[in-house]
Amino acid sequence: MSVRELERRARQRRASLSRRWSHLPADDDDAVLTFREWCALNGFSPRTGRRILDAPGGPVVTQLSARRIGITRGNNRKWHRTRER
Repeated sequence: MSVRELERRARQRRASLSRRWSHLPADDDDAVLTFREWCALNGFSPRTGRRILDAPGGPVVTQLSARRIGITRGNNRKWHRTRER
């Protein structure tokens, strides 16, 4: 697969993720973002997201199923407030 094709697919994936959670009202604190949606919303990679969740002081995680996790918008906001200086 060419570099151009990889870049195109990456752009499509990012656009798809942003469309998936953009329909949720911004003030709905109970809306749960999947792990990948949470990473896309905050602008970091899934690897960085894992590091943040493994470190102390990360956001509260919601267990969606045996193998899936998510973060509510409210918990994401609370986590952002703890990171303010």
